[in-house]
Amino acid sequence: MFRRFLNLEWKAFTRASSFQANVVIKIFMIIGAIYFSLLFLASGFLIFKVIKKMGQDPLVVVSKFMWYYMIMDLLMRIFLQKIPVINIRPLLTLPIKRGTIVHFAIGKTVLSFFNFIHWFFLLPFTLTLIINGYDPLSAVLWFIAVTALIYCNNFLNILAANKDWVFILIIALLLGTGALQYYTIYDVTMVTNVFFHGFYTTYYLFLIPIVALAGLWFATFSYFRKALYLDTGLKGKHEVAETQDYTWLNRFGTLGIFLKNDIKLLRRNKRSKTTVIMSFLFLFYGLIFMTGAIEAYDNAFWKVFAAIFVTGGFMFTFGQFVPSWDSAYFPLMMSQNIQYRDYISSKWWLIVIATIISTVLAAFYLYFGIDTYLIIIACAVYNIGVNSHLVLLGGAFVKTPIDLTTSKQAFGDKKAFNIKTLLLTIPKMLLPIAFFLVGDAIGGIQLGFAILAGAGILGFAFRNMVFRQIEKLYKREKYKTLQAYKQK
Repeated sequence: MFRRFLNLEWKAFTRASSFQANVVIKIFMIIGAIYFSLLFLASGFLIFKVIKKMGQDPLVVVSKFMWYYMIMDLLMRIFLQKIPVINIRPLLTLPIKRGTIVHFAIGKTVLSFFNFIHWFFLLPFTLTLIINGYDPLSAVLWFIAVTALIYCNNFLNILAANKDWVFILIIALLLGTGALQYYTIYDVTMVTNVFFHGFYTTYYLFLIPIVALAGLWFATFSYFRKALYLDTGLKGKHEVAETQDYTWLNRFGTLGIFLKNDIKLLRRNKRSKTTVIMSFLFLFYGLIFMTGAIEAYDNAFWKVFAAIFVTGGFMFTFGQFVPSWDSAYFPLMMSQNIQYRDYISSKWWLIVIATIISTVLAAFYLYFGIDTYLIIIACAVYNIGVNSHLVLLGGAFVKTPIDLTTSKQAFGDKKAFNIKTLLLTIPKMLLPIAFFLVGDAIGGIQLGFAILAGAGILGFAFRNMVFRQIEKLYKREKYKTLQAYKQK
């Protein structure tokens, strides 16, 4: 049965609409995978020698910092790992055991690159320990225990993507331990070092990660098996309905209709409400860079970097998923007699309005000096004139459907943030810094800010020409987008 499932998955992969699309992004993903694999491989062989030259025990040092290694792995999974899924609805009508379907779906996650890459570090490091005289059996037990914890992260990520309380618990644990360490209240590694090094010094402690892995597998299996019914999620939650017409937007014609739909979307859905909250929290991101509390960040370069996010929080959290926000009814929209130009313009104006509001709310940065707030204004102008266009341009290639009706993911669909969105975000961050550095090199910081704001003004002036090109791109990708939204 598993062999048949694999055959079906291979056909679904090769016949998917996205198989031949975004070739450049896939090439970058492959290059990135090879790069990080080689990096982990080199680290596995070299870290022993580096720590040994420092006069310390390599296994003790690695065990001490293994807690942070696990934290970083879990964070990367939460924000980047895309959970493999299978279309189980057609299978439920066939004489196949539900347990078999769930075991196969969960087993797919074991083959994830996020699991496989750690072997490039752990296996060479374990072999190096054995070669340098460490007890072979103890080294193997240490390797088995750490590998089991890596796979525990895999299942924690699956549960966090489907259960909000797991996600909240993980974030609370990470923030709590991080705060204790950062403010030197308590050194967490004093406990974690004993735990991880105990995998080597004892012959029984390695059983704890294995038991935890088995428990997480069972918990994940039980959760999905209970939800494996054709009518799961069909029953809606009854609430009191409120109607607001926003008639004052009717004066803007078709553009006003789209704006009304977007405002209603932001107000009524948990996923979009979370986006608004996250964009508000971005206002305080600049406090890390603007206050001068951290000396390394107390320069114009990092302040520009921060200001892009302070004023563009909504743009990055909402704008980069256009048109995915409308994925539920996108086919219906495309069957209507509407102009793509009006649709794109409504999203653009929503981003512009949110950027202006963020800039006004960020006025409290005046406390740190007028120059600090001028940086924020310059970056806001750039976001309106340039980054807003790049966000809409990238949206044509990010065909990730967003479920607005779910009531079990208050923090949104974690799978919506993936490698593709990360690659498309890089130019939005690097270009403004490049503009600033060019101006700074020619005539100083003030010219750098002027060029940054000037680029935004030019982008705003030529927005009609840019919109025409974006419209052509959306039309060219229209049918691929429609097909992608049909795939679950």
